[in-house]
Amino acid sequence: MKITILDYGAGNVPSVERALQRLGVESHRTASPECISKAEVLLLPGVGHYAALVRALDEKHLRAPLIGAIHRGVPFLGICLGLQVLFRSSEEASELRGLNLLPGIVSALPPNVKLPHMGWNQIENKRESSLLSGIDAGAYFYFAHSYAALDSNATTATCSHGAEFAAVIEQRNIFAVQFHPEKSGDSGVRVLQSFLRLAA
Repeated sequence: MKITILDYGAGNVPSVERALQRLGVESHRTASPECISKAEVLLLPGVGHYAALVRALDEKHLRAPLIGAIHRGVPFLGICLGLQVLFRSSEEASELRGLNLLPGIVSALPPNVKLPHMGWNQIENKRESSLLSGIDAGAYFYFAHSYAALDSNATTATCSHGAEFAAVIEQRNIFAVQFHPEKSGDSGVRVLQSFLRLAA
């Protein structure tokens, strides 16, 4: 099994690659529509501004092949912005359209807490989660964001920072996490392992 990493220029791609290498998994990064269309497993890491990701998807003509692959049933894992872009839009760049694979919009976290939400925080399981299989309830993961999906029927675990938001999303072949598994120690490794098992 080879993991195709959608590389639109995000800074965390090398750390995700290293995390996969430590698990003995072959991966390759691409910004090619043809490679996305033919991918067996897709991973979309993301950090920074929502607009940069959405504009890169459109400028590189990656939106249609990415949506097509997901609709076809290709296992997909989104990380941080890779989760947020699954929704219709984000308040961070409300004029731009997300992938619209999940209903709703991504909202700003409340201004009465320190932003960005940066560092380790505890998650809470809301229902059975394939990604969190074998991980202790209430495990800690590493976050770095100021926007989040505050309400989604696909949420299997949440985290709180001023408001409760989706930390883990699972719907059919779509998996996504707001935290960074590549920076989350043993628990993050287990999340990646679980996704790889589900994708196999």
